[in-house]
Amino acid sequence: MSDNESVPPAGTPEAAALPEPARRIASGYAFTGPALDLGALLWDGRCLPGAPVRIPLSVLNRHGLVAGATGTGKTKTLQLMAEQLSARGVPVFLADVKGDLSGIARPGQDGDRVRRRAGEVGQEWTPAGFPAEFYALGGLGHGIPVRASVTSFGPLLLAKVLGLNRTQEQSLALIFHYADGKGLELVDLKDLRAVTAFLASDEGRAELKTVGGLSSATAGVILRSLTAFEAQGMADFFGEPEFDTADLLRTAPDGRGVVSVLELPAVQDKPLLFSTFLMWLLADLFHDLPEAGDPDQPKLVFFFDEAHLLFDDASKAFLESVTQTVRLIRSKGVGVFFVTQTPKDVPGDVLAQLGNRIQHALRAFTPDDHKALRATVRTFPESAYDLEELLTGLGTGEAVVTVLGETGAPTPVAATRLRAPESLMGPVDTAGLDEAVRRSPLHGRYAQAVDRESAYERLSAARPAQTAPAPAPTSRQRPVEEPSLVEQVVNSGVFRSLARSVGTQLGREITRSLFGTARRRR
Repeated sequence: MSDNESVPPAGTPEAAALPEPARRIASGYAFTGPALDLGALLWDGRCLPGAPVRIPLSVLNRHGLVAGATGTGKTKTLQLMAEQLSARGVPVFLADVKGDLSGIARPGQDGDRVRRRAGEVGQEWTPAGFPAEFYALGGLGHGIPVRASVTSFGPLLLAKVLGLNRTQEQSLALIFHYADGKGLELVDLKDLRAVTAFLASDEGRAELKTVGGLSSATAGVILRSLTAFEAQGMADFFGEPEFDTADLLRTAPDGRGVVSVLELPAVQDKPLLFSTFLMWLLADLFHDLPEAGDPDQPKLVFFFDEAHLLFDDASKAFLESVTQTVRLIRSKGVGVFFVTQTPKDVPGDVLAQLGNRIQHALRAFTPDDHKALRATVRTFPESAYDLEELLTGLGTGEAVVTVLGETGAPTPVAATRLRAPESLMGPVDTAGLDEAVRRSPLHGRYAQAVDRESAYERLSAARPAQTAPAPAPTSRQRPVEEPSLVEQVVNSGVFRSLARSVGTQLGREITRSLFGTARRRR
């Protein structure tokens, strides 16, 4: 359906065929500007192709929620929206937890079910593939490796991944503060472990006296957590070359937006890690992008799958940072859609900022399910439907929708039968994924890990000098005070050269964002 198509004008046969309540709902989706076509209105058990349900392109940076029970079609909804965004030149980021979104790069397969769905919603279905890049966290899986340095990841996100409590989180922030100030760059986990061990030592303990110190017990917890983290194979996620999030904003030569698919099946048993890593990507985008105001279309739409994992057992500081990032990144032209099972998985302060809602079916088999259902219904505006009954009776590929209209006002609640994606609704085979990765222009930049000299190497090099026996002073000589380990490190020629190369100055702390992630020069 073209941008200018809307509800049939009054007096036409198409408009006369719509029941009066359906006509009132459909009028709320009669936008004049560019919009994504979600599907067709459901009313009284019928699908009404003459009443399209749409979402304006200009409000996608007002964020959104895609929710619903397992198997209700959330993944296909992401695919449907990503296709249309790409076609309009908007880059998209998709977290592919189950590994079935890679098919967006291939044309879909024609068949009776697809044709039947297209006919029901008034869709002219044509198979199409879309430009896509495939990524994998740390290179675990099939995709271009995505890595972050420990310094840029920051203490707040790392504390979340390590499961530290509030006191331990504050101590970790102190370690980062010290490393930043002394120019001890934290590239990978062994760098962080080396600095933590030094600050817990007799010599290092004196370095933090003026800022509160680091207890041996807390340092021990942090070191044990890092060791356990590495034992799970997590060290690969931290290192260089670090991923430049500007690569998520690319368009293809034909003008279509590139769909960046982060392949997560290889780490789906570590959900806390990938959900926190997604937050790092978002935070990095936040402090790199310029202000955009309210653009006609977003610069990027970011789909944050398994969002509930991000908020489970999160500290107050972490939740405040998530809330502030989501609120502020809108003005950078980035839209964020959280994908989870029920709205109650998302904290109220974050949920209040999500202007667009696509709610798939909910199941109500237990008392807790009924409680969640009632809580979900209360998050919707008043509607012409019995939402408790409707939400438990929706079929796969159907959803209850309410979005922000072009004026910023919420649209009427609309039960919707969603369109069929035009790309392949299933995964690309492994050989096809690997071939796509090898052909990517980004492969040469990120494929090979680099382990350059950083905090671990400098601290290790300084220790032999510190432990070497000093000559005994003669009666005519005053004892010469041996320089501290840190003085040896920061005064070395190698350190000064490297510090200049990475733009780090002694005594000047790296500027950090809301999550404590370090700002990097592009």
